[in-house]
This record gives sequence, structure tokens and C-alpha cells, in this order.
Amino acid sequence: MTADPTREPDTDPAAELYAEPGAPRWPMLFGPLIAAAGLLVELAIGDRPHTLMWIITGVGLLWLNAVWVYARRRFLRVRVTGTHLTQGQEHLKIADIAAVSDGAPKPGTRVLGGGLTVPRRYEAVPLTLTDGSHVVAWAGDAGALREALAQARKQRVRNSRRE
Repeated sequence: MTADPTREPDTDPAAELYAEPGAPRWPMLFGPLIAAAGLLVELAIGDRPHTLMWIITGVGLLWLNAVWVYARRRFLRVRVTGTHLTQGQEHLKIADIAAVSDGAPKPGTRVLGGGLTVPRRYEAVPLTLTDGSHVVAWAGDAGALREALAQARKQRVRNSRRE
């Protein structure tokens, strides 16, 4: 009943019931925009522009922001499909989820995604697995995550009845 962290399940986006990417990509524009503004200010005040310095600054800030965005998109993504719950790099089969709780998780419960605690600005969603163990899922919108998990569990039950 453990998650399979080695492969990405269900790559069909139509199968997504809930998704949080972890971070948008637009913050990567800060560096180039700051560098362009600095270059334009130097041109506007009549100074000789330090073009190479502004290019290095823009590329450096772009790189730093890209690392930040990549890390957040890798470790803070939340995704629910008809078959899997993905939290960061951890994948849990919907079939392994026995119940979704509304209450607060018990202290010391394992957090999905590999962290020690639920990430800041995310809400905890306690889960009971079919083997009787408890884990904590998390999302920016816990209510929407609960609904998506309930919908995925209903789909799984319907599909198992057809078989």
C-alpha cells in the first residue's frame, strides 16, 4: 500500500480531477525585466549603458528564479487523477485510500510528499489507507482536494463494478 515514487502515473491531462502546479512560471520574468529596466534607465539619463552587466544581471536573476520555480513545481505539486494522488514526488494509488477525514491530523502522522510537516500555506487532509495506516495529504484548497479524492474513489468503484 505504499506510493510508487519512481514513475509518473496517468499523464493524460483529461484524467485530472484536481491539480496545483506548485508555482507559476511568470516569476522567471523578474530578472530579465529588472535588467531591461536598468538598461533603459541608463539610456534615459544619458549615461553610457553597461550592456554586458545588465545582460549578466538578467541571466543571473533568471537562473535563480528558474531554480526556485523548478523546485516548487517539483516538490509542491498536487495532482489527483482517476487512479493516483500525487504529492510532490510521491504517488499514491487511489485504490489504497480507504477514507478521507475532515478533522485535524494526529501529531506525528506521516506527511505525503516526503516532508516532515505540511508545507506552509497548505491545508492538511488526513487520509486512512486500506492497510489501516494514516497519512496526511495537503493542498492549497483542502475542500477541493477532498472532493477530487471522493470523485476519484467513486470512479474507481464504478470501474471495478464494470469489470
